[in-house]
Amino acid sequence: MNQTLNEPLTHSKIASAHLQRLAFIYVRQSSPKQVAQNLESQQYQYRLQQRAQELGWVAERIRVIDSDLGLSGKESAGRSGFQELVAEVSLGHVGIVFGYEVSRLARNNRDWYLLLDLASVFCTLIADNDGVYDPRLYNDRLLLGLKGTMSEAELHLLHQRLDAGRMNQIKRGAYRQRLPTGYLRLPTGEVIKDPDEQVRHVIELTFAKFEELGSANKVLRYLRKNGIIFPRRQNAGPQANQLLWKDASESAVIEMLNNPAYAGVFAYGRRQADATLRKDGRPATGHRRKPISEWLHIQPDTYPAYISWQQYLSNQERIQQNGLYFTEVRQKAQGIAREGLGLLQGLVVCGRCGHHMQTVYKHTPRYVCRGLVRTIQITSDCNSVRAPVVDQLVVQAFFDVIQPARLDALEAILVSQQADQRRLERQWQEQLKRAEYEAHLAQRQYDVVDPENRLVAVELERRWEAKLLQLRQTEENYHHFQQTPQPETIPPHLRELFREISSRLPKLWPSLSNAQKKEMLRSLIQRVIIRRPAPDQLAIRIVWISGCFTDHTGLTPIQADHNVSRFEQMVARIQELWQLGYNDEKMAEILTQEGFHSARSPHVTTKSVMKIRLKRKWHTLFDRLRGVDEVDGCLTVNGLAKQLDVNESCAYRLIYSQTIHPDFVSRDPKGVYLIRKDEELFERLRQKIEKNKRKNGMLKP
Repeated sequence: MNQTLNEPLTHSKIASAHLQRLAFIYVRQSSPKQVAQNLESQQYQYRLQQRAQELGWVAERIRVIDSDLGLSGKESAGRSGFQELVAEVSLGHVGIVFGYEVSRLARNNRDWYLLLDLASVFCTLIADNDGVYDPRLYNDRLLLGLKGTMSEAELHLLHQRLDAGRMNQIKRGAYRQRLPTGYLRLPTGEVIKDPDEQVRHVIELTFAKFEELGSANKVLRYLRKNGIIFPRRQNAGPQANQLLWKDASESAVIEMLNNPAYAGVFAYGRRQADATLRKDGRPATGHRRKPISEWLHIQPDTYPAYISWQQYLSNQERIQQNGLYFTEVRQKAQGIAREGLGLLQGLVVCGRCGHHMQTVYKHTPRYVCRGLVRTIQITSDCNSVRAPVVDQLVVQAFFDVIQPARLDALEAILVSQQADQRRLERQWQEQLKRAEYEAHLAQRQYDVVDPENRLVAVELERRWEAKLLQLRQTEENYHHFQQTPQPETIPPHLRELFREISSRLPKLWPSLSNAQKKEMLRSLIQRVIIRRPAPDQLAIRIVWISGCFTDHTGLTPIQADHNVSRFEQMVARIQELWQLGYNDEKMAEILTQEGFHSARSPHVTTKSVMKIRLKRKWHTLFDRLRGVDEVDGCLTVNGLAKQLDVNESCAYRLIYSQTIHPDFVSRDPKGVYLIRKDEELFERLRQKIEKNKRKNGMLKP
């Protein structure tokens, strides 16, 4: 008991103090499949007990840790056996740790070096199939570190090869993805729609109602209201591969709407691992849904489609837009209609952050969003638009909605509702047929059983009664559905009333008060979502009370010319036209016809063209002639001003007032005034100018 750790016994690195402690045999295999099939590796690891005895440990002081069989060694979380081993080493109870190889103990350097550090502090040896190592020794520590690094790299390479093989299968179309409800895979590998008509009809109804209602929650309420049960084909568990019918749930509806397989598309990588979201001990967690642009592989026309790919993309866009709606009652409140000039007060929503926009009454009313200023403390407003511009677009859309042509659209909606009623009728008939079949099947099973076998007969009788009760409930629900009033068309007298309102309201609109206008707009409009895709452009989505929406675009005035859309193209076009000799007025007309506009006008103004041209020193021929003193032996206005020592304005007044006789003045085809040289005329003009200066007190007599 008085021997030191450096005193050799059966091995040069094993001391008597090591033998006085416990020897731990750590046994691990990476997966349940290896535990069940790779028995040779498992037996070899258990035989490490014999090696421990050969090195001097008695059987009573040898402990086997095999609670981590079937668990991966890439992390210590969830490996209770490894955690127990580390705890025993840190308490100084362990003399040596046996493992088949380093990869059995740990597959990442963090766990491996933690064990090495503790073993070094508490003088614990580590042994594998190559030898015995003392972590306190430099060479042994270096060798163990290299083995740990190679073990981690080996795991990385294994994953890399597996991922590459999987991606090759995916690109070749050989990868078999789990199919959603509504599809079946034949033994040949071909994928077909479920042969059960009721399954297909429920799926088709779900997509049709989402296209009509525009909300997953509305679809869910519709299914529950009408008693439509949802199919679910189990993929695992005791009921694997069985078709079950359950009440519709929100998660089931959303999963169906989000699954691209119903559009016939094979998609891989919709959910990808995110290490920041993973929870310890739960390797299946930490996956995040990715947008379509980040999916790893998309292959269209792989499955028979229930909807088109374009309809799927439209559904995803609508689901994303639904996320802009607010859950807070305060945010949903429109507020009361007041007398302010902003007609959409309380209805306007920012398309950037989703907050309600305030109405600010200055010289020109504006709708301003300060949601991000309040939440993340940004220094500028999130969104700001001129109220009159938005009001004009929305009011015009309101007038369009109440036009007689829209009544025809309403008739089309009623026809669609009648078609929907027929689809529901078919669904109920199919449910009733299924309930009758299941009741008859239960009766036949009861009839064929031996009456003397009471244990079986009682159970079959109970099932028969349950199916009869289900059949009776289905019949009652179907009868209740048949009593539901059918949608009717608009009566003729109401159609005439609507026509009269639609023709008279635009004329009466200016005479209504602001409060009356707001109340009328709110009678049809639920909210108005505003985005600015460009500084001078507005994208407006009007959400009507029915849940439908219409999109409109328009221009809004801005301050800076360089923020105008296609500004660089307009500058380049002005240069082309200037080189062709067009004047500012003609250039403005051509640019307007080509779809350009100025910062504060829906068309290109002459002033805007002149500012752009002069800023770049693109002078017209008229400007160039005005800048010289003489043309063809005659003075220009600029030359006359220099001759008389006055400014150009004074020279123009002398011409306009005919102080210079018209016989001395001519005009160039480009519009430039030319004055014939005459010294007597110039002298007379100088005297007149001097006389006027004395008269006005500008010169002393």
